[in-house]
Amino acid sequence: MLPSQLSSGDVIADRRADYAKMLAEGGEPASAGELMEQALELVPHWAAGWFTLATYREKAGDAPGAIAALNEVLALDAGDVFGARLKLAVLGAVAVPDRPPSLYVERLFDDYADRFETSLVGKLGYSVPGKLAALIAGTADISTHFQLAVDLGCGTGLFGPQIRGRVDRLEGFDLSKGMLAKAAEKGVYDHLGQADLSLEPLLSGVFDAGLAPGRADLITAADVLMYLGDLHGVMAITRMLAADNAVFAFSVEDAEHPEGYVLRHSLRFAHSEAYVREVLADHGFAVQDLARSIIRMDAGKPVHGILFITRKSA
Repeated sequence: MLPSQLSSGDVIADRRADYAKMLAEGGEPASAGELMEQALELVPHWAAGWFTLATYREKAGDAPGAIAALNEVLALDAGDVFGARLKLAVLGAVAVPDRPPSLYVERLFDDYADRFETSLVGKLGYSVPGKLAALIAGTADISTHFQLAVDLGCGTGLFGPQIRGRVDRLEGFDLSKGMLAKAAEKGVYDHLGQADLSLEPLLSGVFDAGLAPGRADLITAADVLMYLGDLHGVMAITRMLAADNAVFAFSVEDAEHPEGYVLRHSLRFAHSEAYVREVLADHGFAVQDLARSIIRMDAGKPVHGILFITRKSA
């Protein structure tokens, strides 16, 4: 559910918000913002309303007004379920965070689960699962069959069918219960569990599944790392899960500049090849192969990505 669809609890405020949405969809974001301001006079503690107002103000070119509204969101919603801090970073009002709030990511994908595949694959041309599986198959000097694969951030399970025939056991972990329910419908995973990509929650979920660290010979993360900035945490997880010589196959959005990572207006992170290589080396992984590719469309423009096949040192 979008923030603008969350009820304020006041009928008149909701009606004004509905009219504001109509104005925004009609290309009048400044007028929509004025109407949202009237709604918020009635319900000043409506966090979703402030977030919607920020969106209208940003579209109207009022960055200071958008920043002020986003600060109201954070004052009302300490858990930042709307990702207001990410928006503030994009607008230059705060430093870029290392990662988005977990509550924001969980809500985003729970709300998106029912239409995820139709939208991402059907409309946006998402192609990472097939391309990543093909790159694994075509990389020299790595195994063609795996005993135990762990699919981090498995989502609705798009990657599972691509690799199922080449693994004895397939585990999937995701933060979103809605996504996991869709993955379960595919019937290709031996175990699915809810887990964050922060270290302790994920490993707790893995232990509950009976999988000790150091046993996975394939770990995958297809279209996941763009929801993290600093990759050291997820690489620590990967190192602990991976057996010696295990393969870690993953994708990132290509920052298309030589250093670090950036937060884009999509609220996803893009990473440079040099940064990814540095983090991999720090955690004992070496790049075996990589490929650059268009991984999806976004607002009618191609999103460029890098697919990596890496291996843990013995």
